[in-house]
Amino acid sequence: MKNKFELEHIGINTANAEEAANLAQLLSTMFNLEPRHGQKSEFGGAYFECMKAPFLGKNGHIAMRTPDLTAAMEELKEKGFTFNMDTAAYFEDGRIKNVYLNGEYGGFAIHIMQK
Repeated sequence: MKNKFELEHIGINTANAEEAANLAQLLSTMFNLEPRHGQKSEFGGAYFECMKAPFLGKNGHIAMRTPDLTAAMEELKEKGFTFNMDTAAYFEDGRIKNVYLNGEYGGFAIHIMQK
């Protein structure tokens, strides 16, 4: 059975905190979204994460969510994809919360997360 994946957000790399805040505000105004401050990023609603400093991916990252991250990882491994386990985050009970795939796709890193 194939896992269901949904778009969580698009992460956009910017040079600094000011550029991230300006872009998040612009996207929020453009699409009638609520801006939100984060520790490492500024958000334009739930859809746009404007990074305060460049992170993985030349352009940024694409975050996908799935109801069963462990099963999704197995499916992606069967398709030949690998993971950067150095980026993995875990829940307190030890289950995996999110992880980046190795590589870039169209200039974007991709991470998958538990829904």
